[in-house]
Amino acid sequence: MDTARDKLAELLSSLDGAGGNDISRATSPGGGPQDLDTIDGQGKKLSRSRPRTYPYFRYLPYKVEDEAERQSSLDKIVKYLYMSVEAGDFAPGAQHWTRELRAWLGLKFDPTKQQRIKLVRVYYELALAPGIDVTTAERFASMFMLLTKYVSPRSHVTVHSHRPRRKHYLRPIKDITLDWKSLWRELKVFVIPSESGLIQATNVKRNYRTLTKLCAFAQLYFDPREIPLMLEEFLPYFNTSFVEGAFVVSGLFNLLLPTSPPPVGEESLLPQHYLPTLFHLWSLVNRSKVFDTTFLDLFSRLARDSLPAAHISCSEYGIFTRDQSALIFTAILRLLEIPVGQATSPYSTTVDIGAGLGVMLERDAKKHPIGHQIARWIVMSLTPSCLDKPDSILSNLEGLIQAVETFFHPSNSGAWTKTLSQLVYYLADFFVMRWNREKSGEMEVPQDRRLNDALKRRFVLCLRDVIFMGIYSKSGTAMNFSLSTLQSLAYLEPDLILPGALQRIYPSMQGLVEVHRTTSSLRSLQILSRIMVRTKGFRCHVTSLLGLSLPGIDANDLDKTLYTLSYMQSVCYNIPFHDLTQGKDNISGSMLAAEWVTSEVGRMEQEGASVELDYINGLADEDEELVLRSSTASFAEFLSSFLGRVFTLLENLPDASRVRSGSPEENVVNTLPATFTPLLASLSPELYDLALNKIADFVGNHVIHQARDAMAFICNSLCKICPEKALKRLVPMLIATIRTEIDENGAASTRNTGTDVLPRDRGLVWSVSMLSMCVVHVGDAVLAHKQELFDIAVYMQQKCKGIPTVHISNYIHHLLLNLTGTYIVDFSVYEADVLAQGLGPEDWGRISNPDELNIKWHVPQPAEIDFAVEIFRSQGEAAMRSLDSLIKGTSPIKRDGSDKAWSDELSRNLVLLRLLLAGVAVLFDSKAVSKHTNNDHGTLNGDIEMVQTNVHSAEDVAETEEDSPEDVLALNEEDQTRPTFHYPDGYALDEGSPLYTEVHALRERMGSLLHEVHEFLVEKQQDDVACFTPLYTAYKSWFIDVGIEKSAHVLDRVTRLFTADIHPYKISGLRKEYPRSLLLRRANVYHLQRLRFNACPRTSSDMDKMLLRDLAQSSVSSYAEVRRNAQSAIESASKVIIGARPLLIPPLLQAFEQGLQENDFARIKGAMYTLLFGSLAKTIGRDWRFAPSVIRSYLTACTVDKPSIQKLCSSATFQIMEFGRSSERMVILDRDIVHALESTGEDVSSYIEKKRSHVKKKRAAGELKKASLADELVNIARTSHWKTASRTAAIVVTLGFRFDSLVSDNMIDLLTKGSIDSHPGLRAMYSGALVALFSLLETRAVCQHNYENYLLDKQLILDKIEVTTRRDEADWTSQHLASFAKADTAYYVDHEYPGWLVWGKTMPGYKSDSRAEQEHDGEEKRVIKNIGDTLSRQWFITFFSYLKQEPRDPAADRFRVSSAMMLGYAFDLMHDGHTAVTLKEIKEEIATTFGDGTDKHQHRATAEILGGLLGSVHDKKIEIRTVIWDYCMSILLKVFSDGLTPENSGYWTTFLHLLLQGKDPRRSWPLVEWLADFKLDMSSNAAFKESSKIMLLQQCIADAGWHFQLEKPILADFLQHLDHPYKGVREAMGHTLAAIYRTRYHESYKDVETLVMSQKTASSIGTAPYEPTEEFSDTIHEIFEQLEKWRHERTPGQQTPSSYTSGSKTILLWLDSMLSSYECTQLLKFFPNVFMEQLLHMMDIKEDQELQGLAYHVFRHIPNIPHRLGEDAELIASLIRIGTTSSLWHQRLRVLINMQVIYFRRLFLISSDQQQNLFDCVAGMLNDNQLEVRIGAMTTLSGMIRCSRVALRDSIVKDLSKKFTNMLLKNPLPKKPRNNLSATSTGTSTPTPEHTKLVLTRHAAVLGLGALVQAFPYTSPPPAWIPGVLTTLANKANSDPGMVGKSVKSILADFKKTRQDTWHMDLKAFSLEQVEDLEGVLVKSYFA
Repeated sequence: MDTARDKLAELLSSLDGAGGNDISRATSPGGGPQDLDTIDGQGKKLSRSRPRTYPYFRYLPYKVEDEAERQSSLDKIVKYLYMSVEAGDFAPGAQHWTRELRAWLGLKFDPTKQQRIKLVRVYYELALAPGIDVTTAERFASMFMLLTKYVSPRSHVTVHSHRPRRKHYLRPIKDITLDWKSLWRELKVFVIPSESGLIQATNVKRNYRTLTKLCAFAQLYFDPREIPLMLEEFLPYFNTSFVEGAFVVSGLFNLLLPTSPPPVGEESLLPQHYLPTLFHLWSLVNRSKVFDTTFLDLFSRLARDSLPAAHISCSEYGIFTRDQSALIFTAILRLLEIPVGQATSPYSTTVDIGAGLGVMLERDAKKHPIGHQIARWIVMSLTPSCLDKPDSILSNLEGLIQAVETFFHPSNSGAWTKTLSQLVYYLADFFVMRWNREKSGEMEVPQDRRLNDALKRRFVLCLRDVIFMGIYSKSGTAMNFSLSTLQSLAYLEPDLILPGALQRIYPSMQGLVEVHRTTSSLRSLQILSRIMVRTKGFRCHVTSLLGLSLPGIDANDLDKTLYTLSYMQSVCYNIPFHDLTQGKDNISGSMLAAEWVTSEVGRMEQEGASVELDYINGLADEDEELVLRSSTASFAEFLSSFLGRVFTLLENLPDASRVRSGSPEENVVNTLPATFTPLLASLSPELYDLALNKIADFVGNHVIHQARDAMAFICNSLCKICPEKALKRLVPMLIATIRTEIDENGAASTRNTGTDVLPRDRGLVWSVSMLSMCVVHVGDAVLAHKQELFDIAVYMQQKCKGIPTVHISNYIHHLLLNLTGTYIVDFSVYEADVLAQGLGPEDWGRISNPDELNIKWHVPQPAEIDFAVEIFRSQGEAAMRSLDSLIKGTSPIKRDGSDKAWSDELSRNLVLLRLLLAGVAVLFDSKAVSKHTNNDHGTLNGDIEMVQTNVHSAEDVAETEEDSPEDVLALNEEDQTRPTFHYPDGYALDEGSPLYTEVHALRERMGSLLHEVHEFLVEKQQDDVACFTPLYTAYKSWFIDVGIEKSAHVLDRVTRLFTADIHPYKISGLRKEYPRSLLLRRANVYHLQRLRFNACPRTSSDMDKMLLRDLAQSSVSSYAEVRRNAQSAIESASKVIIGARPLLIPPLLQAFEQGLQENDFARIKGAMYTLLFGSLAKTIGRDWRFAPSVIRSYLTACTVDKPSIQKLCSSATFQIMEFGRSSERMVILDRDIVHALESTGEDVSSYIEKKRSHVKKKRAAGELKKASLADELVNIARTSHWKTASRTAAIVVTLGFRFDSLVSDNMIDLLTKGSIDSHPGLRAMYSGALVALFSLLETRAVCQHNYENYLLDKQLILDKIEVTTRRDEADWTSQHLASFAKADTAYYVDHEYPGWLVWGKTMPGYKSDSRAEQEHDGEEKRVIKNIGDTLSRQWFITFFSYLKQEPRDPAADRFRVSSAMMLGYAFDLMHDGHTAVTLKEIKEEIATTFGDGTDKHQHRATAEILGGLLGSVHDKKIEIRTVIWDYCMSILLKVFSDGLTPENSGYWTTFLHLLLQGKDPRRSWPLVEWLADFKLDMSSNAAFKESSKIMLLQQCIADAGWHFQLEKPILADFLQHLDHPYKGVREAMGHTLAAIYRTRYHESYKDVETLVMSQKTASSIGTAPYEPTEEFSDTIHEIFEQLEKWRHERTPGQQTPSSYTSGSKTILLWLDSMLSSYECTQLLKFFPNVFMEQLLHMMDIKEDQELQGLAYHVFRHIPNIPHRLGEDAELIASLIRIGTTSSLWHQRLRVLINMQVIYFRRLFLISSDQQQNLFDCVAGMLNDNQLEVRIGAMTTLSGMIRCSRVALRDSIVKDLSKKFTNMLLKNPLPKKPRNNLSATSTGTSTPTPEHTKLVLTRHAAVLGLGALVQAFPYTSPPPAWIPGVLTTLANKANSDPGMVGKSVKSILADFKKTRQDTWHMDLKAFSLEQVEDLEGVLVKSYFA
């Protein structure tokens, strides 16, 4: 104990010393590397930068190990880890020690900082080491993450990754930096396709998800000084010519770019140096959600990490500039995807589809929701400088929330609901975290950046209104987020949140509103209870709210009951239920409190939602204390009512349908004890007595069967709190009842069938259940009733039968648990000394210090242990006697088969045995349990003591000189016997004492008896399935319940409950601020963690082995239920017994083989399940003594004719294939990093050598076995049925492919001949395998036959050269591009990225005339020769004929790239002269295949063959290339000119794609040149022929990208014929034009430095990309002038197509393609004056609906295209111009659509003048002559007002309401003169122009006022000006005839309709007169 205290003192002193941690200090002088381990005054090393909040070791009730012992264990783990890694033993060696390390850390032990750094480095190295097995690498990666993060490994408490927590251990840069290049090397394989173009073999690839996860942890430790290097490395890959490159680079920046602050004084590393470049890259890919998300993620981390660094300048926009911040807010608005008017999505799916491999670098959106990133960016950019600036991050946040606030309302839910609620949740959560960490000093932020009270207040006010809407959301998820947000806001500003909350909660608790609001209110109360209890004034409401919540306990609404109970639980944890009026003469009862609460509620009703309750200043402390004391007088009354309601609930509970079904009944039963424990614990002694009497009476007088468990839990809570009192009252009563039930009512006197308890037995079961829950975890108080408890157990066991016996055994189990366990028996809300002084108001909501607890534990005393052993002995002996007599036939119950009495009795005793074993599990010691071990392996070193003494058993492995392969393979037993560690856990018995010996002897006898029962049942009662189930659960318990009751999952259960209970108290940035009783439970969980740690795997005793064999026998039983139970027991046992798996496999394998011989399906199934679907499979895969037999048997099983077995076989295929994977041959590690782990003390080199040679031998032996098995399987595959053959082939490929030996000749024969097998499935599989073989062959050759080169991706490609770029020459880029316009070149450039964004010093090129021959070694030559020999002409004939076959599945009818690849490799051998077939013969066969070309299958086959043929020559000599190209072109020209049809064009397009993708277009020059020479033939009427050629051309341009330089004539031709008559041709032209212009753009900066500097000097957001060239602008203007000309030439109303309609469609398709793409901003400057009006004209062509639709579609793109700041003026002006001056009403109406969208999308970018102009324009359009336009203007106006900021909103509303009211008043309708009807008049009249104008003006005014009202649909209560406006409408215009009156009525009706939920509150905003005025209009008469 003292050492723990010393440790704490050290830790505290460290806080003042060098350990004060933060990142910003990393740059201050003096903190050099020498202080890596913080040293305290006494020279001891420390492990953390912050002490633990909770002193785990000090609170345990037994003496724990000292720090030295923990460190010595760690040293051993590290030593063995080092030896395993050095010896190359990664699995199981290093993996085992990693597990040990994880468990060691799980016990809250801390390595020193120095040790942690070494381990982090080693695991980082291991996780990324080339050559390591993928699954092993994932284990190491997971360990790396654990070492660098804060969350404790065994706790299931997830912590949001607010990353600064990790700095407790290692400070980035100051303590450790990691090398990003290792991660980049691994990621590169995935995302930058190998430059060699070779396919990487699977065994080297890892899971990319693991890599991206690793990045998240390692990024913090990358050195910011590496940023320039990273830019140099990644930026050259960025290009949008092949847009995947852009996605990959942005993903890499997000994953790898360090965001930690750079050292002081390095200007070029400051964020603002490279941010403009990042913004520029962002603007290069518009309309992409992925890009928005990626950059927000990156910027938000940058904001977080730069905040503490004083040398990074910070303004009201955080570390960003105004322009940057406006752009980010605009992106946030886009990301929320709020629907606006008729707008389409701001994102275009076509852009994100292009992400390609970049998808791998995206973060998982579920784990990293976008709200998290947005909130992190905003909160980490807030500083006090935001407060006094009109434009800042804070004001923009307010603007954002105000713009979308109506979308929080429950009535307005949709896809956005979850995102918005998540956003506000994270905003509040981050703010609370930052606030708390700044206050505690954990986040060291410069003083002038720290959050202050004013900022906090404004932040809370900003979110307050939307959260009060959110908590009533219809979506459960949104409601959960909103409630958590409410809690965070109330924590920050209780005085701002609680009044509004109470004002809403009181009416719903009094039942005045809908039920769902009551539920939300109860949940709100639960999360606010802790804050209310601590806040002055508000705490006086608590008791009245408790009273109001009582009706919530209602059997008819179980969900509400659940929330009510949770609320009460929450209150009970925080306040004492003590009457504080006692002894106070000035308070009589609760009268004072009741009056005060009534007056407060009245005040809330009066003032409505804006109520202010300022108790701090408005309520004197003395008065508040009087009210609070008075309110506690009603606790007794509350308790009685509460118990009454609970009893009523229990009496009416429905039957729980199934156990653990998650039904509401079950949830209530589980929540009751969680509520009762804190409630009873917080009661004063008088109230406790009251509760005890009520509950005891209820238990004594009732039997409610379905409420049995709930009531038992309540009894348990009662007994835990005050065991002496409760047991004294309950035990005698229950025992008496039990005796009465048995003796007088005959309960449990006979057995019964089924699972239901008979009505006769229910009273007994009720009492037994109560009793068993009364005696568990209540401590030593049971000893007072020792004799009665013992006697009743014996009595019940003698008398009872049937189902009640299970409950009786359970009672014994509970009693044993209570006596033997160590657990907490302290549940008080207060420490004993506080209770002794007496409680007062100051104790409400008292916070317990986790460091000053005094915990009462129950530690088993000798008397309890004696009593426990006595029960164990008496009950155990009785059960064993009974079982013995049953199986020997001496029992009175006979096994005559007439009834089930014998089975029942057997089962009953087995259940009792199991529960006895589990009940005393903590008394079993794993040493003694394993004592009886035969030393039958030379590897086990003497006695089992080695478990304790850490013997280096592995060093004693006697390795003879010559091991047979079987011995080498078997030697993995020694891997299992390793030192294990044991720490004190309060074990109750002394080793060797009589009791110790007796307990273990009894256990051994029970084991032996279980074996006898098993033998008897298997022989005599095989079909008695009911007996096998309890038998094998008893087996399971016998194996695993040693040291801790594992079978009950105690630790998991306790941890889960603990996690659920602390959840409401977790507040970001605070640690363990929990109520006292929860803090105590944490110690209990920790004690269990120690128990579980010590219950580690143990060596097997003889008894273990015997029982394991029994299980193996039964796991292949004929009965499915028996098999299942035995298999489950095997799984459990093999986890705790070392060496169990190798012991189980032989008998199971034998059963498998035997089953197959005898066709015994049950055995086959049992064996397959056990061997292949559990943990044994892994062992088999590693142990090649067994694997061959398992694989053989599996293949035999594949032929068994039984569907269920076939299903098993297909599920197991992958598992079997895994067996054959090659084991690790070589792993490349940085030796220095590994050697850092070496301990200085001892020399272990001899052991390492021994171990290494053993690992090598074992590997070699395994590989030999694999090779011989592969050969055997090849022969099977040849001869067997196709189903077996296909599975065999799959296994053979993993078994037989090796880097060194490639494959055997036999296998080559199988693959080459199999590729032309008659079965299509086999053919595909063998062809695939042959391609893999070719690929391996080629890879091996380019890696120079060296495995190390292969792992490091070092490839020597003969043609590859590094071309030095002449980037300093001004015209270098244009020269480079010009070279692509002609065929001749010295080298090819296959990659698109070099020079697109920046030039590197060199770029990869490939010689154009390849003369070098690839060298092959002997193995490769052998394989090539063998393959070549088989590839005869006949082989090709057969292969080609199969290509031509019609595929069975229509979906497979496409160009198959696999066939082309396969043929490519085959032709490659032909060119090199390795095959018998010649080119001439191949040509003949191609001609035969193509035939007459009329059938589409001929085309498909020919396309695949030519694809292979052309692909095979790209690295050949120029002569061969020319021959092949000449030949192929002759066919291609024929097909492309005349042979294309809709059926076959798809094949040829793919063929073209295969040929050109990722290749230099000059490689395919003849074809590219021919396609580029295409000219439209206007005389042709073969539309498809024309369009298909254009499609091929488009494919060619898209694949060649910016390297396509033959576009000029094509453009000229297309632009001349835009009005082509055929639709198909127009579509193809439109898309091709877009493709050409899309690929013309490139930036080509000379180097990265120039790029960065030019962006920095341009502006803070870099330069604007995609500026249209002069040439492009001229083209656009010319086209649209031509269009205008055509428009005038067209006759209005013309039905037939004209040049105008045809040309328009071509242009629209082109624009649509460009606007849906990332380069859309290229067209921005043409919107206002060129496009807009033309589009509106097109929409007016009613005769051509296709044109109208296309034009409307393109028109709606316009507002979604992002403009930069200030670039939108012209567009807005042109919208206003058209809206106000256009003569066509359709056009005026349509521009309204875009006005609203532009206004919303550009909320943060638009200038105030433009805002005003838009408002003026829309308000003016209310006067439009056309009704539709007026209504459109009304909708637009209300939408614009709704999403404006409050200040602007208020001023607009003020101006407009005044304007429209005046319009209405100044233009009254003239009164109708009476009796003006003359005799000739008909009563109708033609309106005069004046009258029409008047009606128009009045309608405009009505619509204007209506727009203002509709802009606030959900504001409750409505703004103060609304009642006046509505009254004006009702009084002045309601009676107008026609549309004016109609509009008024609809406005008033809508107003009420949207407010039904809150009408009772909203009505209060109106005065009496106003209500009367509205009455007649709002209430529709029944007779209307």
